Amino acid sequence: MDTMSNKSLKIVIVFLSICLIWTSIRLSNEKQNIEPTKMELVQTKKSLDSLKIVSDSLYYELFPIQVELGRFQVAYEIFMERNPKAASQYGDIISQETE
Repeated sequence: MDTMSNKSLKIVIVFLSICLIWTSIRLSNEKQNIEPTKMELVQTKKSLDSLKIVSDSLYYELFPIQVELGRFQVAYEIFMERNPKAASQYGDIISQETE
């Protein structure tokens, strides 16, 4: 009986050791997958900086166009007050004939 319990104990110890090794390898792999390397961080920062530059550039290109559009809208409203028939014809031309 002593040999049987020793054998069982050895089997349990081996099984637990294998489980612990497998678990530690798995956790190590997960940790490596979660933490980005310094190179990845540098590349991500460069990408973000590049996107910021493009975004700023697009904003500054769009700003004058937005101002001009606002002026056209105000002028159209004034035109509607002064000459509604002509403004209506102009609105029809813009919405129907310029597409």
